[in-house]
Amino acid sequence: MGNNTKKTLIVVDMQNDFIDGALGTKGAVAIVENVKAKIREYADRGDEIIFTRDTHYEDYMETNEGKHLPVPHCIEETEGWEIAAGLEVPGAIYINKTSFGYTGWGDFDLQDVEMVGLCTDICVVSNALIIKALYPEINVKVDARCCAGVTPESHEAALATMAMCQVDIIR
Repeated sequence: MGNNTKKTLIVVDMQNDFIDGALGTKGAVAIVENVKAKIREYADRGDEIIFTRDTHYEDYMETNEGKHLPVPHCIEETEGWEIAAGLEVPGAIYINKTSFGYTGWGDFDLQDVEMVGLCTDICVVSNALIIKALYPEINVKVDARCCAGVTPESHEAALATMAMCQVDIIR
């Protein structure tokens, strides 16, 4: 791809509830500094940065997801819903998504995408595959060092799935 190709970093659901809150894991805590460095790299170059936020409401337990995962999390406007401290940068775009995968990616001018965040095996894989389906000719990559799954095994399985669908995995 040429030097004029627009680069976009998509930071998936790096929210307090997924790091050290209601659904936090040691793996999620362990990637925060890597994600911070990746965001700084893109910000320093002036590239586009998009944060997604898993977004639920007070009726979460009555939703289909709430029935399958009965742990209230990322309730809009709560501390758990917020992006982890130290990750946000000026000029970033924010997407509140109410499902694993955001279906509005077609509204963006994506040309070269890198993805990081949580959880590899749920929201990262969902969004990577949606983007790859909408933009089959662009470079989509996921930095495994900046992602964590529910378990190490499901993290690896998601990386393998994405690789099979022509998403480049950085190790």
